[in-house]
Amino acid sequence: MTRSRASAKAAGARFERLIADGLAQALDDDRIDRRVRTGAKDRGDIGGVRIGHHRLAIECKDTATQKLPEWTREAQQEARNDGALIGVVIAKRRGTTNPLDQWVHMTVADLVRLIRAFQVPEPTHPTYTPGDLTPERYKETQP
Repeated sequence: MTRSRASAKAAGARFERLIADGLAQALDDDRIDRRVRTGAKDRGDIGGVRIGHHRLAIECKDTATQKLPEWTREAQQEARNDGALIGVVIAKRRGTTNPLDQWVHMTVADLVRLIRAFQVPEPTHPTYTPGDLTPERYKETQP
């Protein structure tokens, strides 16, 4: 059975609501909600999602056919429009209505940006050489 444009839009709106409500509940953040359509400067379907101090652009898709290259480009453009760290696609997973069981798609480059945003540099320690903690030096290191 083929969907009409109206039924496709209604399904998309229901899926966006499902995801927005699921994320808001799971993250305990009432700022997360569906966004109003803004045309050419679209900033994603779900607003208010943050990772640390960074915004995340989310594009939701409830379709039978996956178009990952097109969808990820769209999410990346929406991230640029929003000044977000990255854009991700949340796609409907058939057979479940649990919002936390849906599929999330992004490029590896976006995954790297996400990881790098939260990497903590390894601490650097001076090279140890024998005799560094002789009794006199050890006393210097104590409060």
